[in-house]
Amino acid sequence: MRPPFHFPDDLITLHSAWQQTYAELAQTPAGAGTAALRRRLIALSGNLCTHPYWATPTAWRDGGVELRRAARTDTS
Repeated sequence: MRPPFHFPDDLITLHSAWQQTYAELAQTPAGAGTAALRRRLIALSGNLCTHPYWATPTAWRDGGVELRRAARTDTS
């Protein structure tokens, strides 16, 4: 069994914001002001990818799925 992951609170909050923005973009009709949501999603994606937590080479592979689960739990 793998040890539990302990993500920094700011990383979980960041991923929660990414998931919320993605859901908003998915529900907004094309041409109905999606540019701001797309720009926000791109900015959040960049912040997620460059977060210091991911500095180790295997962190994405080992923790990516668990981060998504933790972010979903945080917003529920």
